[in-house]
Amino acid sequence: MTRPTLRPQLLASALAVPFSPALAQEAAAPANSGAEITVTARYRNESLQQVPIAITAVSGASLNDRSLHNIADIANSVPTVDFRNGSSNKDRTIFIRGVGTISTSPGVEPSVSTVLDGVVLTRPGQSTLDLGEVERIEVLRGPQGTLFGKNASAGVINIVTKGPSERTSGYVEGGATTDAEYRLKAGVTGRVAEGVAARVDGLYTNFAGNVNNLNTGDKVNGFERYGARIKLEANPSANLKLGLVADYLQSRDTAVSVFTSSSQVTYPTGAVTDNAALASFLSTAGITPSPSNRTISTSFNTDVRDKNAGLALSADLALGNGYKVTSITAYRIWKNHQHQDFDGISSLSAALAQGEDYGDVSSRQFSQELRLTSPKGKLVDYVVGAYFLKAKTDERYQRQITRVVSGANVATTGVANYGVKNSNYALFGEANVNVTKAFRAIAGYRSVWDELSYYHNRTSTNDPTNAGTGAVTGIQGYHNSTGNTSTRGDTYRLGLQLDLGSHAQTYVTYSRGYKGPAYNAFFNMLTRDEISLAPETSKSWEAGVKGSALDRKVTYGVALFTTDFNNFQANFSDTVGGAIITRLINAGSVNSKGVELDLTLRPIPGLTIDSALAHTDAKIIHFNCPVGAASSCNVDGQPLPYAPKWKLYENAAYRFAIASGWDLELQGDVTLKSATQYQLTQTPSTIQPSFALFNASVALLGQDNGWQLRAYVKNIGNQHYSNLLSNGTLAGVSRLVPRDDVRYGGLLLRKSF
Repeated sequence: MTRPTLRPQLLASALAVPFSPALAQEAAAPANSGAEITVTARYRNESLQQVPIAITAVSGASLNDRSLHNIADIANSVPTVDFRNGSSNKDRTIFIRGVGTISTSPGVEPSVSTVLDGVVLTRPGQSTLDLGEVERIEVLRGPQGTLFGKNASAGVINIVTKGPSERTSGYVEGGATTDAEYRLKAGVTGRVAEGVAARVDGLYTNFAGNVNNLNTGDKVNGFERYGARIKLEANPSANLKLGLVADYLQSRDTAVSVFTSSSQVTYPTGAVTDNAALASFLSTAGITPSPSNRTISTSFNTDVRDKNAGLALSADLALGNGYKVTSITAYRIWKNHQHQDFDGISSLSAALAQGEDYGDVSSRQFSQELRLTSPKGKLVDYVVGAYFLKAKTDERYQRQITRVVSGANVATTGVANYGVKNSNYALFGEANVNVTKAFRAIAGYRSVWDELSYYHNRTSTNDPTNAGTGAVTGIQGYHNSTGNTSTRGDTYRLGLQLDLGSHAQTYVTYSRGYKGPAYNAFFNMLTRDEISLAPETSKSWEAGVKGSALDRKVTYGVALFTTDFNNFQANFSDTVGGAIITRLINAGSVNSKGVELDLTLRPIPGLTIDSALAHTDAKIIHFNCPVGAASSCNVDGQPLPYAPKWKLYENAAYRFAIASGWDLELQGDVTLKSATQYQLTQTPSTIQPSFALFNASVALLGQDNGWQLRAYVKNIGNQHYSNLLSNGTLAGVSRLVPRDDVRYGGLLLRKSF
């Protein structure tokens, strides 16, 4: 495709925190031009600086140039976003301002809603897909349920993919790293018929991994992904625009946990529990557990496979006088298969059992959204609409545990079949009352109806009488139950906005968020899990100011917020039958408050310097201890998981001409993150110490010929860290190793035509 000349603003957009103008569409403008950035956070094309919401908008070109290919990559570049890794996509979670939902149950919604080309993704695993070729990503912080449904009590990740053009163009891109990651992308767009344009994008990427399995001799913790996206746009008449999007992505991951310690530290006593059997095994296998360990010895290699696909039809009908009707009809499927080593070791003993897990998830969803948008410039402008979603998820999970009993190996197999059905209906609207040209009031409301049901059946070879008493380590006995619930909820937003001249504005809003009811349907579901969880609600105050000066050589933004969550739906790690299990509960009340700052400077042509800082104080106000909990519930006043108090991102880029038709670009960035607790149970061994990540790149850029050659280095300081620390299933403490846990370099070559 034809691509505008890259500018330093493009690089700065990788930062782009709350209100930074170095975002999205600014890459298409000449350096220091002061071009505005357009976002669709309120279902309109609006200037970012005029939207009274704390937003980050990151351009797709910037993501590509920084080798940021999924939400996990973006988390280090956006201070108010964090990401919990997992050994499978179904276990991964996005956090905004320290709030997210951790659960493997299909019966709970994420607190952060992910929207792909206007379609809400119901399962967290769907949102971890490789982004491919995107136009931009918008991160909306705080409750956003007024316009975005169905679940947005903490925020929204809005992904807008690249659209087609009638002008024929395309690109080919290849990349490779020093540790053998390979990536290939290609795409073409153009006119295919009168009034019809099409776009096709495809990608393939492969990474062997950065962890060694000493037992199998293989590299693991890698991935292979491939897929394609087709977009069509047609204009059958002057007032009607039709769109069709079809996408498919298949991925294979070998993500694993590695041991950082053979002991565990109890909260709040600090007592240390050593596991001699685990320590002996690790020593014999040649593994030294530590925060920098990247070796395992498991019986087999983890294998997780995903299929993520969808089809969406959109229609925009202009009614005249500036009114427009929009319809989005969508169907999506997500399939997940996993084969995992339950115990994480390759040896069986009387002290340590062995386990092998197989899991299959099949999720389907259908959604329909219809909305009416009024013209701007009148006393009242508004968006109103209706929304419907129906989803069904079925899961089969099998676990085999082998124990040494009286000197003999005894195997027990448990199989659980379970799933959920949910329907969501909503009416919504949001309006601006333009009291004067510079002063307006904001009012929005959404009424939601939720219907949720589940089924669960588990059998075990250790429980042939179906008495429910044949539990062994990691496998509970027989269980069979069904349940259903329905609720109605409300979200709303009220606010005031004042323009401070032509280049600045300030606002204050009060919002109520809502996330629907939940069931803790999972492999080891027990009778205590059959009670539905109440909806999670949030109430948030936010005030902000953003603007620019000196012909946008200086841009700035400040946002202050405080949000109270009630009936907070949280995952509580507990011990049952000698194994760690998860208990999804209404944990009580929590609060997240803080300030978000950013500053962008363009002192001379070609040079852009960005600074972004987030201070977040996210705490448990009152924790409702579940009945029979083995873990400590004395956590009032303690931090929420994945809520660092401080996070800073700095980015600098300088582009200058070196020869006729060619520019050179120098870029560097740093992420600083304070110590972060990863578990609600506040266990001391699951705190990630503070760390800093440094990255840099140098690029040769053709001004008019479409060539780009970029060399980059990730994690220059070779900083070891993790985006998940947890007590091991049976013993010790383990971590998931991120892609950039060690220093590596790479080359990117792209040709646009």
